[in-house]
Amino acid sequence: MRIVSLLSLNAHIKHFTFSPAPAKAPRMSKKQKPFRPKARRPRGFEDKPAELLRAERKLIDAAFSVYDMNGFEPLQTPAFEFADVLGKFLPDDDRPNTGVFALQDDDEQWLSLRYDLTAPLARFVAENYDALAKPYRRYQAGSVYRNEKPGPGRFREFVQCDADSVGAAGPAADAEMIMLAAEVMRAAGLKDGQYAVRVNNRKLLDGILESSGVPNTDEGAVQRLQVLRAIDKLDRLGEDGVEALLGAGREDESGDYTDGAKLNPAGIKAVLGFTTASDPDRGNTISTLEGLVGDSARGREGCAELAAIDKILTATGFGPDRVSFDTSIVRGLGYYTGPVFEAELLADIRDRKGRPVRIGSIGGGGRYDDLVSRFRGQQVPATGFSFGVSRFLSALDRMNAVEDSVKPPVIICAFDKSLMGEYFKMAAELRAEGIRAEVFVGAGNVTKQMKYADRRNAQIAVLVGSDELEKGEVTLKDLYEGAKAAKAIESNEEWKSSRPAQETVARGNFVSAVKAMLG
Repeated sequence: MRIVSLLSLNAHIKHFTFSPAPAKAPRMSKKQKPFRPKARRPRGFEDKPAELLRAERKLIDAAFSVYDMNGFEPLQTPAFEFADVLGKFLPDDDRPNTGVFALQDDDEQWLSLRYDLTAPLARFVAENYDALAKPYRRYQAGSVYRNEKPGPGRFREFVQCDADSVGAAGPAADAEMIMLAAEVMRAAGLKDGQYAVRVNNRKLLDGILESSGVPNTDEGAVQRLQVLRAIDKLDRLGEDGVEALLGAGREDESGDYTDGAKLNPAGIKAVLGFTTASDPDRGNTISTLEGLVGDSARGREGCAELAAIDKILTATGFGPDRVSFDTSIVRGLGYYTGPVFEAELLADIRDRKGRPVRIGSIGGGGRYDDLVSRFRGQQVPATGFSFGVSRFLSALDRMNAVEDSVKPPVIICAFDKSLMGEYFKMAAELRAEGIRAEVFVGAGNVTKQMKYADRRNAQIAVLVGSDELEKGEVTLKDLYEGAKAAKAIESNEEWKSSRPAQETVARGNFVSAVKAMLG
């Protein structure tokens, strides 16, 4: 029935004539909201607050002081290099951004953010070769960039600190770098016994690989590099994990598969045996290695270089407690050609639950005689040492060895905007005496200014208005002592009457009063 009624109604409606409705004004579209990007950081990159930046600067300055004392000179190279300068870091020439961050310039040349500080140094030396005194000894600190999968403690941008000697052949330059690494550990505040520098020689492993069927030629370069990177993960993956990487390959916990070096079983056994040939006595290690390398000329050359390094270390008092020979140290980068070494922390480090934490290598280096030759066509010997600043700091922090030596500023509150000149004059007087001082230039009443001082962790707030200035007085408030006293005060009235940790001093004596309160 309902359907019929509606149909009938529709039929009747057709007989009516309707006047057109007056045209409506077009509706105004809602005002579009402005685009506001979401505040977020790219994965693998970190923000650094003041405390971290100061700690980084202190650690870098400590290392720089060691390098300066040994006659090295500072250098700064740009963050970008031509992609072909980075050479061996590019696994695929057709995709220069694999492993590094790259872009194509307006002249269609590929530029890449530097992967480390060593390849740019090689370019600098080659470009200025005739003008440089050789050996050219330089140090540098700066950010480097890796286009890799980020993870806990694994960043795409981090700071490295390097020292290098270019143009010096022979084990004496390598021994000097090894000693520099040990001295940097001391300069950073570590005690002997809390660290060790472990030394090996790539030529020894080359000899072992030659006898295992891996040629020391360009054809075998990729396979040798896979072997090196597998051994370099021994402390993290253990013997079983490295054995898999020396063979067919390995799948990690996330499901990612890493192709192996494809060594035969005899080669895997020889390499793993080489990594365990170390002895606490450096001389005994050399004797063992001489037996392992057999008739390999390259292997015996490596043994002779270790013996020469040992002689220099012994003469200068660098005993096995500071520097040892360790055949498990190979360094994962492909450009090393001789002695290699790593600095490792030995201190007892634990997490918040008291479980032991192994930091592992915090820096390393070695000899690289082929990097500069890529540009000049002639071999230019070089050796160097590098450490990751953030990784080193993280380890020092776990050891409670990082101290913030910069005190918070004294905050001069601005009661009266007409007195800003006087406030800045007072701040200048404090700074002239080596005291950090800041005039509050923001907006807000006294309560907000005191909250600001509290958030800055300031110890002293300076309170002065026009009445105080007429009397020649300044009020100093010790916020640290005030916080302690506040815990013992039960009522607001008692707080107002006692005014804890507050002192009124003569304007002419306020700097000395601030000094006394800080002390």
